[in-house]
Amino acid sequence: MKFVFFANTDWYLYNFRLSTALRLKADGHEVVMLSPPGTFGARFAEHGCRWIPLTMDRASLNPLREVVTLYRVVRVLRRERPDLLHNFTVKCAIYGALAGRVARVAAIVNAVAGLGFVFTSETAKARMLRPLVKLLLHATLDSKRSLLILQNPDDATAFVAAGLISQENIRVIRSSGVNTTRFQPRQPHHPHERLRVLLAARLLREKGVQEFVDAAALLRKQGRDIEFLLAGTPDPGNPHSISPEQVQAWADDGVVRWLGHVDDMAGLLTTVHVMALPSYYREGVPKSLIEGAACGLALITTDMPGCREVVTRDGVDGLRVEPRNAQALAACIAKLDDNRELLSRLGDRARQRALKDFDERLVIQRTVDVYTELLHPLDGTAAALRPSP
Repeated sequence: MKFVFFANTDWYLYNFRLSTALRLKADGHEVVMLSPPGTFGARFAEHGCRWIPLTMDRASLNPLREVVTLYRVVRVLRRERPDLLHNFTVKCAIYGALAGRVARVAAIVNAVAGLGFVFTSETAKARMLRPLVKLLLHATLDSKRSLLILQNPDDATAFVAAGLISQENIRVIRSSGVNTTRFQPRQPHHPHERLRVLLAARLLREKGVQEFVDAAALLRKQGRDIEFLLAGTPDPGNPHSISPEQVQAWADDGVVRWLGHVDDMAGLLTTVHVMALPSYYREGVPKSLIEGAACGLALITTDMPGCREVVTRDGVDGLRVEPRNAQALAACIAKLDDNRELLSRLGDRARQRALKDFDERLVIQRTVDVYTELLHPLDGTAAALRPSP
């Protein structure tokens, strides 16, 4: 069988969906990656996956340009003739579902990790787009030959309540998974070594980046010797991205150490103690949190959709902090700096949870089960999607 994975960046497909593609390839199926051009696209060939670059502007509002983009997707699908199309992110879900119908793709899976800018922002642009996006989602998602994968129950409730899709067409798969063999705890930290705190994410304001920097400044003023690391790059396609100049200014002031994009995240995580994500964004299930959990780091996050799927109980498998509250974040970090036994205990609990709920082998199998449900609706078991002969 042939599968096409369609996303709005090659970075996303490479970092979040390559493992699923490799599982399908190992079973004898063909996987084609489809995304706008980027620096990660060429890497797919190293893994035996074909990549098709697609000209597409993530932030465009030009109707003519969007029609041309939709036509390009239809053309690719008609040429490739996949058995199943898997679309990622809201825009690709809409365009992929529409194009898939025109190209007569038999089975379509749409995956949305978080509700995204249009639904979470209160800017004039977001409010203007929201009714149109809702209309398009309602028209494209609720189909007999498609299913929607969401990463947390809060989003499932929100989609149904908004009338976008019926409950029976939703499947909840928590996270895109983490390789718990590659992401493992390091040797025990020395109890008196300098605390190192990491925020790893796209550098968007809603991820709590400003609060992270403000907390670092507060603790430095208190005389604490704590290192704050920021991994990630600005996202020019998102209107809430922090500018590179602003991030560089923070680094130049010595408030944080900016690492930029990190290829070896597993290696970086063996050098830190705490993963912080003080997000006030409707996440799916944040990749940085589950990677930190797999490495046995103490987690600090908020009680926001997606984040609460990883830190389920404050003080048990991580710490929860009030959104948009740098003082509260600083207090949580100081607490871990003072109590290394708590730091270790939270890390151990996080690792246990990662093994139980977020191991990518479990997530991939649940995803393959969704493919099976669409491709072989009468079989009713995951065994229906067997390796090709």
